[in-house]
Amino acid sequence: MKPTLIVLAAGMGSRYGGLKQLDGLGPNGETIMDYSIFDAIRAGFGKAVFVIRHSFAKDFKTKITDKYQNLIDVEIVFQEVTEVPEHSNYNPAREKPWGTNHAVLMGKEVVREPFAVINADDFYGQESFEALADFLRSVAGQQNAYCMVAYRLSNTLSESGTVSRGVCTVSDDGYLQRIVERTAIEEKRGTIIYTEQQGAEVELAPETPVSMNMWGFTPDYFDYSWQFFKEFLKADGDKLKSEFYIPFAVNKLITDRTATCKALKTSSKWFGVTYAEDRPQVISNINSLIKDGLYPEKLFNG
Repeated sequence: MKPTLIVLAAGMGSRYGGLKQLDGLGPNGETIMDYSIFDAIRAGFGKAVFVIRHSFAKDFKTKITDKYQNLIDVEIVFQEVTEVPEHSNYNPAREKPWGTNHAVLMGKEVVREPFAVINADDFYGQESFEALADFLRSVAGQQNAYCMVAYRLSNTLSESGTVSRGVCTVSDDGYLQRIVERTAIEEKRGTIIYTEQQGAEVELAPETPVSMNMWGFTPDYFDYSWQFFKEFLKADGDKLKSEFYIPFAVNKLITDRTATCKALKTSSKWFGVTYAEDRPQVISNINSLIKDGLYPEKLFNG
């Protein structure tokens, strides 16, 4: 059984200044998402499920998914604020959907096999997709067996501004124990620091494992998350900016020992377009990978 890839592509990219999922950065207009799909296909994924908004569905299909025909099965599902459990209450003034784990839940009707989750606008690297696919194939038919790809913090920074990262605590035998969101991470005076809410700067080691929202799950994860989402809406549904994140559910499941989450190490260097100023560097990075023979100059025909 081939694993499935869920691609979270519903965000509008406010800091970037546009719909960055559709931005052509490769030499033939390839998006970062195209490189992820190319890596997923050669790693052995059998289906890609794209989570998007209805508002840009036509452009998305024309510019993105049409080119994958005959290469990988494709499904499109929609994340909207109204996609909530029956009889749930939330603030009627809210316009924005409920975050990354809400987006994952949009795939629950079309995914029956072990699956991965990635962001559309992050470049993860071939090695990471191979490790993820190998793990998911190994847990086919099992339950409660999850993984995340753990990046080295120093390989995930932006030269254009601060970033937020899920800082991970990993056991000696390689399992995730806890993940904590840290904001305002940057390199300053030769060291990597994050800034606490009170303004204090805290140093982080370059090799600190961090999550870049690259996960692997067995399908039971949908059932747990749906229940957690009901509880989340009861507690925070009235808030305009509350977010239902993947680490919230994962932390809960590994803390109460319902599930395990293997931390898969990777030497891949992340890059992405968090800020508009990142764009030239991303183009340069892609061109370097092509020059080194890791990707063809043209990913897909048509």
